[in-house]
Parts: sequence; structure tokens; C-alpha cells
Amino acid sequence: MHGLLSAGAAIIAYLPTQALNQREGFWSAITAIAVLQTEFRATRKVGRDQLLGAATGGLIGLGIWLGLGQHLAAYALAVILSLTACWVLNVASAARLAGITATIILLVPHDGTAQHIFGSRVMEVGWGVTVAIIVGWLATRLARSAPDVTGK
Repeated sequence: MHGLLSAGAAIIAYLPTQALNQREGFWSAITAIAVLQTEFRATRKVGRDQLLGAATGGLIGLGIWLGLGQHLAAYALAVILSLTACWVLNVASAARLAGITATIILLVPHDGTAQHIFGSRVMEVGWGVTVAIIVGWLATRLARSAPDVTGK
């Protein structure tokens, strides 16, 4: 069942990005798969971490790119600052996702400005998180309302 829900959430997250001509809409699908858990409370927590991590790593990656450029030393600094920021803000569970987002911004080849790349990443992650939370919530509600097939 979890596989069906994950595949459904990924497709729901991906299709609108194609209609909007987002070339990297696959990040929405990846996020939806990463966020959707078998328990709704866990889905919300992972979704929060994904969004906070993407925003933190994205902002720091954007700032480093604009201030220092795109090179390995700047990238290393962005990862260090992204993880440290999450620890300082008491959201250590979002730290690795912040580092991943900084990596995507500073190491993955892109077309467009740093600001556009940051906006796209946060939008794609935000959409993937939203879809996963909605699918997880609906699945929980449907499971609760389904009749007990054991007869109990």
C-alpha cells in the first residue's frame, strides 16, 4: 500500500510541474516520495524537515553563490553553514536536507540566475511536501473509515 501511495503522490506532484514547463519538476516527485511515510504524524514531521532544510540550505546556498561564487571552497562553506544553522535553530533533523539543497544549488549545473534556482528548488520541494501531506492525510482518513474485514 505504501508503494502505491508513494507512486501516486510522486505522479500528482510531478504532473503540474510539466504543465508549468518546470524542467526539474522531478524534485517535486522525489520530495513526495521522501516525505510520505506509513504514519501520518511521521509524514508531517518529515515534511517539515524537508521544507525547513530546503529553505535553510537554499538561502545559505544562494547567499554563498551571490557572495563568493560557485567553487568548491564556497560549496564546502555553504554545507557547513547550512548544517550549523539547522543545529543552532534547533531543527537538527533538517540539517542533512539543508546540506543537500546547498549541494543542488552550488554543484548541479543550471540555466538561470541564482535567485531563480533558489525559488525553483523551494517551490518544487514545497509542492512535493504539500502533495505528500495531503495524500498521507487522505490515506489515514480512508483507512479509519474502512470497515474492519476481520469482523471485529
